[in-house]
Amino acid sequence: MSDAVLELSSRLAALAAEAEKSVVRVGGRRAPASGVVWSADGVIVAAHHSVEWEDEIEVGLPGGGEARAELLGRDPSTDLAVLRTASPGLQPAAWGAGDASLGQVILGVGRPGRSARASLGIVARTAGEWRAPGGGKLDRYVETSLPLQTGLSGSLVAGAVGKAIGLATAGLLRGLAMVVPPATLRRVVKAILAHGHVRRGYLGVATVPVRLRGAGEGRGALLVTAVEPESPAARAGVIVGDALVSLGGAGVSEAGDLMPLLEEERIGDALAATVVRAGETRELSITVGAREGGRRSAP
Repeated sequence: MSDAVLELSSRLAALAAEAEKSVVRVGGRRAPASGVVWSADGVIVAAHHSVEWEDEIEVGLPGGGEARAELLGRDPSTDLAVLRTASPGLQPAAWGAGDASLGQVILGVGRPGRSARASLGIVARTAGEWRAPGGGKLDRYVETSLPLQTGLSGSLVAGAVGKAIGLATAGLLRGLAMVVPPATLRRVVKAILAHGHVRRGYLGVATVPVRLRGAGEGRGALLVTAVEPESPAARAGVIVGDALVSLGGAGVSEAGDLMPLLEEERIGDALAATVVRAGETRELSITVGAREGGRRSAP
């Protein structure tokens, strides 16, 4: 065996040994997943879908013991959950800048049982900021070749230099092992520790994409199929049957077009809305409201 291979093997073993000190088992009655120690006071970040139905969360500690964890909050749109355990002596993970590059060798370290499990892979695809199907904004698209196996979700993904490039999850895109980058983790954890949830704006409407006829032949819009009582849309005068053509100066033709306008910083903003009602164009003003924490609902 060549010296280069031996050196790489030793390096990977050292990375795994260091990473597993910050990785816990997360699970109860369902198949266990993994979690990563965020801070020395017992804060742990895990995958939302792995604890979605758990009311009693057990945490398997790096030293082999077990402890109960309290669910502090969750953000389904980025598939993240934040827990806290009273166990002392936990070692937080060392996070990097999240600058994963295509083809980079990575090591996924999870804890599906009492002992840790390491998996070797590469960064298979990268891109810039993106939105998950649930509407959550992630600061970078990082797809990996890590195997989809028990304990993957919530595991630590370490780069060759030793710093973690993010948290692995199989819950964002079906059939893919994705990485939630450190910048997204910091933003979501900070919000949950402060508020118990990630604050997002909402309008209070249900919509379906349509193509307009008549003067707007072929133009995309969102047909309003339901309006929540006392919601921002209701107060603005939006009614069922309206076709929402633009909001905040931008055209809208699918539900995803609304998401950038519903980030936390837009709460309270008055957005100009153009709707077509019974063939007539109307201009309205909708003030973005604050969605109740953690629940899935229409925009």
